Formats: sequence, C-alpha cells, structure tokens
Amino acid sequence: MPETGPPQTLFEHPHRANWIRLRTLIVLRWVAVAGQSAAIAIAHFWYDLQLEIGLCVLAIGMSVIANLVAMFIYPANKRLNETETMLMLLFDLAQLAFLIYLTGGLHNPFALLLLTPVTIAATALGLNAVLIVGAAAIGLVTFVAFGYLPLRTVQGFVLRVPSIFLFGSWTAIVIGVSFLALYARRVTTEIATMGDALLATQLALAREQKLTDLGGVVAAAAHELGTPLATIKLVSSEMADELKADADRESLLEDSQLIAEQADRCREILRAMGRVGKDDLHMRTAPLGAVLEEAAEPHQDRGKALHFDLQPGPGNEAEDQQPEVHRSSELIHGMRNLIQNAVDFSAGHVWIEARWTARRITVRVIDDGDGYPPHLIGRIGDPFMRRRRSEEERRKRPEYEGMGLGLFIAKTLLERVGAELTFANGSDPFLAPEERPDRSGAIVEATWPRARLVAEKDETRAALGLNRPFQT
Repeated sequence: MPETGPPQTLFEHPHRANWIRLRTLIVLRWVAVAGQSAAIAIAHFWYDLQLEIGLCVLAIGMSVIANLVAMFIYPANKRLNETETMLMLLFDLAQLAFLIYLTGGLHNPFALLLLTPVTIAATALGLNAVLIVGAAAIGLVTFVAFGYLPLRTVQGFVLRVPSIFLFGSWTAIVIGVSFLALYARRVTTEIATMGDALLATQLALAREQKLTDLGGVVAAAAHELGTPLATIKLVSSEMADELKADADRESLLEDSQLIAEQADRCREILRAMGRVGKDDLHMRTAPLGAVLEEAAEPHQDRGKALHFDLQPGPGNEAEDQQPEVHRSSELIHGMRNLIQNAVDFSAGHVWIEARWTARRITVRVIDDGDGYPPHLIGRIGDPFMRRRRSEEERRKRPEYEGMGLGLFIAKTLLERVGAELTFANGSDPFLAPEERPDRSGAIVEATWPRARLVAEKDETRAALGLNRPFQT
C-alpha cells in the first residue's frame, strides 16, 4: 500500500520551465543560424539550386535579430518562465517552417528538424504548452506539405520526390512529433520524480540522523558527566558532615578546590558537546530486537497492537542470542516507515518477525489489513505512485493521497544497508473476512547478508574508550 505523499509545494513541478536559462536557448539558436546559413550557401553555390536568397536571408535574419534583442535586453542569467519558453519555441518553429517553405517544403530532407522545438518543449514545459507546440508543429508540417516554393536547378528542373514518399515524410514527421513528445516527456517526468523522491529520502535521512545524533549527545552527556557529578555529590556530603562536626578548615579548602576542579571539568564537557557534539559509542550497535523496537516506538500508542517475534531461523535453534547489529539511521528510519505503513492499514494487529542464520538476517512486517492491491504489487516502491481510491477508502483515510513516497524512502534506505525487499499479500484479498487467516494483510520482507548488518565481535566487546566528536 502506498504511503502518504510529500508536501506538494516542495515536490511538484508546476514551473519546470523556470529551470531553463535564456542563454541556453540563445546558444542553440546561434547553432541553428550557423547550420541554416551553411545549408543555404551550399545549396545555392555548390549545387546551383535556384533559391529565393533574399527571403532565405530574411528568415535567418529574424533569428539573428531575435537573439541580439534577447542578449541586449535581458541579463545573461535570466531564466524563462513557461510562457516565455513556449513563445521562443513557437518562434523557432515558425522560422524554421518558413525556411522550409522557401526551400521545397517536405521535398527538403531538413524538414525533419521541425521535431526539435517539440522535443525541447516536451522536456521543459507543462502538458498544455507541449500540446500547443505539438499542434503548431503538426499544422506547419501539413501546410508546407501542400504549400511551398519548389526547388529548381539552373536548367529549370524541379526537384521533387514521388507523392507516396511525400505522404510518408509527412506521416513520419507527424508520428515523430507525437512519439518524441510523449517519450521525452515521460522520461523527463520520471527523472524529475525520482529526483524529488531521492531529495525526500535525503531529507528524511538527515532528520533521522539529527535525531540519532541528539540521542547520542544526551546519552554521552549522561555517561561522561556521571563520574564528576558523583564526585561533587560525595565531596559535598563530606563537607556537610565536617561542617556539622566543626572540623579543621584546611580540609574544607582542599575539598572546595576539588569541587571547583570537577565543576570546571563538567563545564568543559558541556562546552565541547554543545559545540560539535559527541558520538556515544554505546549506541553504535544494539541487539536486533532493540533496534526494531526503537523503529516501532513512535507507533506503539496508535491503537494497534504490535507483536514482536524474534528467534533463530531453521537449523540455528542453538544460536538463541540475538545478533548485535549496526544501529544506523538508514536501518531505523527504513524499518520505521515499513512499520508505519503496516500500522496505517492494519485492522488491529501488526507482526514484526525477525529470523537469523549464520548467513542471513530476515525481518518481516505483516499486518491484518486488506493487503496490497494485486495490480500494484509489481510497482510498490516506485515514488509518487497514484491510484484511484474507492469511497470507502476515502472515508477511512481522507488525508491519504496514495503517493507511495514512504515505501520508496524505506526501500531506498534499507537497500543502502544491503537489504533486498519483497512485497506480497498474506492471503487472497478477495476472500471473505471470516475466511482470512490472522496474518492476512500486506507482507514486507527485508533480507540482509549477515555480514552487512551484524557488527563484528571486536566492535561489541572491545573497550570503547572516549566518545569521539561527530564528523562535521
């Protein structure tokens, strides 16, 4: 089941054209001007074709003038909005079509270049703008197929292709406009969507890392301040006893100096931790069950029962001790997203199972909900996955948009630490409620090679030493 979506203001692309610099289109237009000028010169002077040179120069000159105006009026770093980009592409399309009209229409093989503005529009503009540019391209191609100035040689011969080839050229260009626009837009949209999803993953991981670091700071503070605070407590108690007994004042002076030294030590520790923080070495590794419980902790009190089932895998019953695993932010946040998704869609129970062998560690998250929609199982893990929801689903979760971002983040983070994820249903979702087993809902299975997840014995048994500052 897809997870709730991200804030739309952050991850949608209503203004992708704002990414395009005016300078980029100006450079492309200069390249087009150079190519058009070279083609006209070769056709006229090398092949002796009788062209309307004046009109051709006028057509090319319009692009030159447009570039010069844009260069002098706008700054070099100007970025175009969608309307400005569309108008520039329509201008280039019209200029190229006029040049094709002057040089034989579709009998000119360079008519294929009419696809270029459409492809650029498909990669940079919204759907409405792409449709406008595509419709303009098809209209202009149709016009130059019937209306054009023929190509003539010096002897007066007209260069033309057979009608069937002319129709084939028109069909190919129209299909090319439609196909390239659709294909380029689809690829660009998927790339942008994946970029947004990866950005969301990085933000989620950064947030989890900050929370982990904060926990490390707190634990390190308690660990490092324990000894000096105990010393202060002991010395202050002794001073109180001596004051009651009215003993020698010299010992009180020594004790007060010791208290001052320990207070200074506490101050230095707090100052160092407040400046960059320290990584608590006690939190680097933890038993597998403790890590899973930490991941599930935010969802313990949401009205659903969480059941933990941790035991050795088949053939490893003698190894009843849980493996010590690296307590990484990716592992915790990834498992937390999977558990959240299960809690969101369960009827009342979620099972978190863990099995370990000498080679692999497997964790399953199972719920007793309706399971994944069968037609979407193959797409689970894709970001921003939308599907039409029934009225019953809307009533159950009116805030849920079905974007799939949570599962994408979970899958991406867990794969970073070596996991392989599979998604399935515990039973046929079309069975009647009384026919379903308890664990009938969605199943997510994450499997790691043991070496990728389990900490070495030296890491868990060796002396930890001093806590080290966080890397900044």
